[in-house]
Amino acid sequence: MALDYRKCAQEIFDNLGGKDNIVSAAHCATRLRLVIADNSKLNKDALENVDGVKGMFENGGQLQLIIGTGTVNKVYDEFIDISGVTAASKDEVKAAAAAQQPVWKRMLKTIGDVFVPILPAIVASGLMMGLVEALGKIPGLNFADTAWYGFLDMAANTAFAFLPVIVAISAARVFGANIFLGAVMGLMMVHTGLLNAWNAGSPDAINAFFDIDTGVIPTWNLFGNIKIGNYVLGSIQRVGYQGHVIPVIISVFVMAQIEKWLHKHVPEMIDLFVTPLCTVLSTALLTFIIIGPIFSKLETIVLNGAQLLITVGFGIGALIMGAIYPVTVVMGLHHMYNVIEAGMLSSEQFNNLNIWMPIASSANFAQFGACLAVGLKCRSNKTKQVAIPSSMSAALGITEPAIFGVNMRFLKPFVCGMIGGAIGSMLGSWMGLGAKAYGVTGIPGYLTINKPLQYTIMLLVAGGIAFALTWFIWKEDEEALKKEQAKAEAAAAAEKAAAAFEAPTNYVMSCKEGKVLAPAAGEVVKREDIPDPTFASGLLGDGVGINPSVGIVVAPFDGTISSIAASKHAIGLTSAEGGMELLIHVGVDTVKMEGDGFEPQVNEGDTVKEGQIILKFSKDKIAEAGYKDCVVVLMANSDMMTDFQAGADV
Repeated sequence: MALDYRKCAQEIFDNLGGKDNIVSAAHCATRLRLVIADNSKLNKDALENVDGVKGMFENGGQLQLIIGTGTVNKVYDEFIDISGVTAASKDEVKAAAAAQQPVWKRMLKTIGDVFVPILPAIVASGLMMGLVEALGKIPGLNFADTAWYGFLDMAANTAFAFLPVIVAISAARVFGANIFLGAVMGLMMVHTGLLNAWNAGSPDAINAFFDIDTGVIPTWNLFGNIKIGNYVLGSIQRVGYQGHVIPVIISVFVMAQIEKWLHKHVPEMIDLFVTPLCTVLSTALLTFIIIGPIFSKLETIVLNGAQLLITVGFGIGALIMGAIYPVTVVMGLHHMYNVIEAGMLSSEQFNNLNIWMPIASSANFAQFGACLAVGLKCRSNKTKQVAIPSSMSAALGITEPAIFGVNMRFLKPFVCGMIGGAIGSMLGSWMGLGAKAYGVTGIPGYLTINKPLQYTIMLLVAGGIAFALTWFIWKEDEEALKKEQAKAEAAAAAEKAAAAFEAPTNYVMSCKEGKVLAPAAGEVVKREDIPDPTFASGLLGDGVGINPSVGIVVAPFDGTISSIAASKHAIGLTSAEGGMELLIHVGVDTVKMEGDGFEPQVNEGDTVKEGQIILKFSKDKIAEAGYKDCVVVLMANSDMMTDFQAGADV
């Protein structure tokens, strides 16, 4: 008689101590895995006697109910429907671990997690932007007037013009929010109906954009003119957030919390409509009424302070600003310095010279020096591949890749860059450096600087100090390096072994109904020696284990793929003749890897031939995760087969 999946799931749920006692639920190829808040509330005797439950045990904080391949997934679906509980994701596990770290480390890690995935876009755009600007400034070339310049300038600026959108999508992934809602928030913050933030300090740009003559950015007063002191309640200044980072990240973080809360409290039948609408609308209001204005106030304070400090004598102000400039890059404030630079160029007080540009150049070139030192000193290929191109981008004046991808990630290089930038900036102030334009720093700055020789000295000092300090102070994480090298060696060995792979020729099971080819190359062990008590007991069928020499699984007979576990580590097959039902389960507890390292080469329902590759897996990743890679091969209906045998070569 077929199992009643709904009845089985209901009886399991009824004996778990209530919905509030269930933290999360998941399943592998054979077991329903539950995380329980209070095990004392379980009715274990009743659970063991539920029709369909073949066994029960607790392991690693989980209650595991053995149900069987091809059945557990159906019981699980009914269980989720009855209980309303969902499985814990890998991101939630990571978040729980990260929550144990100090606040400042969590903040730095969050910024790194947001920016590391988007580094390729930033590096490519940064390098292209620096090259295009440099070519456009070469006297006599007239490249800035060509169609090529216009096209390349557009291509180079795209990532930075829409940086809030890219950051919002990445932040949404980090905070566990819907990435498309994150994209909407990013797009909203650079909407064409808002004044570009880079023009916020220009009365002419404001007047032209809004068709006014006051030079003051208009506001939307959502609740009329209700005032609290001088503050108009619900007032939104109609300016965008181009070039900003922190307000975008904060906005998406808030959005993620709102979305998660709504998913938990809104009825499922209207969740699809209510949650996205309420999430976007409430986040937009909070962003433009609270988060944005607070950040704008901070921005104004920083800029006013910067302009005051620059004018402090003996280079002290330049030294301070050279040190903190990279911090303002992290905060997304640095683009607004264009307002200060434009004011200097039009002021007799500064002899119509932009004296801010040498400070920015010194700070940027120091980050280049620190990043280059990391790239040359490190032995990690992964770090080197990011650090070298990022340093080149910083030399051309685009420091985000170097700061977010390398220097801030390791912290010490970032601080060394701040020191080099501070000393270089003070030196530049002493030498009276200034630029005849704004918008370019680093090497392209030669096209606008008033004293090229002194500018060279300043860059060498700033970059050289940062390079030397980083070289002697920063040390590579030896443990991380060893793991990377071991992983690379294992990957190379696996690739070599896979290239030389030949399908096994020995059979590990036989019966009157047919034979079962060894699905993996390696040492065959008895079922009783499989390092998992459930499999070893024969509860799920008789068979063998194989300690694999290569991460490849082949079809053991001609047949059909009956099931593939959601976590990709287990495959069920049914033979074309004889009705043999086989489970191939790679590793012990590898369901917890959630598919990482497993690559099925077939789909459910596919017809396969004996010896055909059906699954590839990474022995290295399984070992790294702390699990055993024994390939379990069990015939679920072995007791129904005639003259069944299992062994190394039957």
